[in-house]
Amino acid sequence: MSIYQRIQDLAKQKKLTVRDIERALNYANGSLRKWKDNANSQKLVEVANYLGVSTDYLLGRDASPSKGKDKGANVVDLKNDDVILTYEGKPIPPEDLKLIQRLMNSTRNDL
Repeated sequence: MSIYQRIQDLAKQKKLTVRDIERALNYANGSLRKWKDNANSQKLVEVANYLGVSTDYLLGRDASPSKGKDKGANVVDLKNDDVILTYEGKPIPPEDLKLIQRLMNSTRNDL
């Protein structure tokens, strides 16, 4: 199975289209369709993070799409503006990210 086919399957599972993914990541229309057996490494990481899977899964080196600790999960720096965080396959709006950051930085007594 190609990288593109895995992306198609994951998009379908999340009730998205491949075009939805391209739009969310600001990629040109049809750019993911070109990914048969290889892809730009940075963009591969972006797509994997967006879909919540490992790059190894997209590359076909891991049969499981999960990113659990034993699956070599990527650590995401929430302070990095280049990271796209998602919930249910959709990007989290910037105003919600600020709320999440405030909640994560506060203690129970602050709430």
